[in-house]
Amino acid sequence: MVIDFHTHIFPDKIAKRTIEALSMGASIPAHSTGDFDGLVRSMTENGIDISVNLPVLTRASQLESVTAFAKEINEKSYTGARIISFAGIHPDIEDYEKALYDIKEKGFLGIKLHPDYQGTYIDDEKYIRILKCAKELDLITLTHSGFDGAYVGQPIKCTPKRVARVLDRLGGYEGLVLAHMGANELFHEFTDTLAGENVYIDTSYVLPFIGKDMFCRMVEKHGANKILFASDSPWQDQGEMVRILKSYISDKELEDMMLYKNAKKLLKI
Repeated sequence: MVIDFHTHIFPDKIAKRTIEALSMGASIPAHSTGDFDGLVRSMTENGIDISVNLPVLTRASQLESVTAFAKEINEKSYTGARIISFAGIHPDIEDYEKALYDIKEKGFLGIKLHPDYQGTYIDDEKYIRILKCAKELDLITLTHSGFDGAYVGQPIKCTPKRVARVLDRLGGYEGLVLAHMGANELFHEFTDTLAGENVYIDTSYVLPFIGKDMFCRMVEKHGANKILFASDSPWQDQGEMVRILKSYISDKELEDMMLYKNAKKLLKI
């Protein structure tokens, strides 16, 4: 079994132009069409059993439309599409508690944050209050962490050191997932600052670049039980990411933990 904990899809009417714009902005080619059917095709071709879709709000005003689209994805999944969509939230939403309670009531298992796209540092009070409420509601929170290629030359808004301050404020948060092996291109900082803490990290996007030695070092220091396989589809090929992870890990039990067992536990499925 394989669960991909980090994928992105967009509504059919905007998928093509959104993928083109994002590809150009970060100089990253897409590996699927970026819509619902494209992800399902990729999953079928590459033996992915479940994918988690992570919508990002770039403006607070998008809450209603993005939530509706995410809910539609989950409703489709009841027919066997095997995609679980989280909801999105934005730090500028004034009534964030109402928004999060609504997300919980609609059956979502988690939310996605992107500090760079949302122009806010992860340890800003606006995020702290969202994370505190999400923790109380038993919602998973997955956040982009580390460098983002669309923001070259700008300060990184989610670093391991900032996350450490967040965890201190929250008294820990077992449902927090840091994308891109804890912090894209800041792997040493993650290892020195957060390795071993009770947070999950996902493998999205970085597997071709991190290298076997650093990956295995991070697995050893952080614990294989807190690492989630993820591709960042459509920005990486799902099947290729599975093959790379398997080439890094020779222990079948550790491989299974990362490919699906940890995700099943976190998602409670």
